[in-house]
Amino acid sequence: MLGLIFLKYISDAFQEVYDALKQEAYADPEDRDEYVAQGAFWVPPEARWDTLQRNARRPEIGIIIDEAMAAIERDNPSLKGVLPQDYGRADLDKRRLGELIDLIGTIGLGDRESQSKDILGRVYEYFLGQFASAEGKKGGEFYTPTSIVRLLVEMLEPYRGRVYDPCCGSGGMFVQSEKFIEAQGGRVDDISIYGQESNPTTWRLCKMNLAIRGIEVNLGPHAADTFHHDLHPDLRADFILANPPFNMSDWGWRMRF
Repeated sequence: MLGLIFLKYISDAFQEVYDALKQEAYADPEDRDEYVAQGAFWVPPEARWDTLQRNARRPEIGIIIDEAMAAIERDNPSLKGVLPQDYGRADLDKRRLGELIDLIGTIGLGDRESQSKDILGRVYEYFLGQFASAEGKKGGEFYTPTSIVRLLVEMLEPYRGRVYDPCCGSGGMFVQSEKFIEAQGGRVDDISIYGQESNPTTWRLCKMNLAIRGIEVNLGPHAADTFHHDLHPDLRADFILANPPFNMSDWGWRMRF
């Protein structure tokens, strides 16, 4: 679900830039560099939402989505290895998948108005919270309740400098840090964000969660356990925000060593 929502978001944002470029006399709406210059993701023709919408009822829609995700990763290096590409698997009901595409297609996500209201950010936060609730105690591995995140951020007041979360989950600490700065009238460019996450699926969720908000973060090239493989050994952070996975039975054992 989150992969499709992400795809709809970047396709909407792309389409808004595309339509604006078409109105300019000497602009080429199919020039990838035009989108990079405006901080938008380039979406190749085979990955645009209208292409998926036209093929939503075809039995091979799962494969078409996987190819779309692969095309976006190919043309946007910052998303390499991030997007899910398992929609073509045999056990996924393609009829329901097509219906889901039709449903998401009715929602505006990436246009300027939707971005100003942080609609997609709120959608992501809702789903992550629901996933965590369904997982019970295990859910704390990738999602920290917003109230706890807000408390930690407001205690440390990370106005500027390097902010680091060694077990960042889906990135809630980073999102709240930027919200805190904006609420205080500060500049989000005054902080640099670093993090690490051991679960590959959660690492990808974090990358998507931050990409939709335009938050730049250094999570390292892959998922890795901070205790056993530190991806930022030379980092001197000004603020360390972390909610250790206290719900996992062996994390304290690791800390002792």
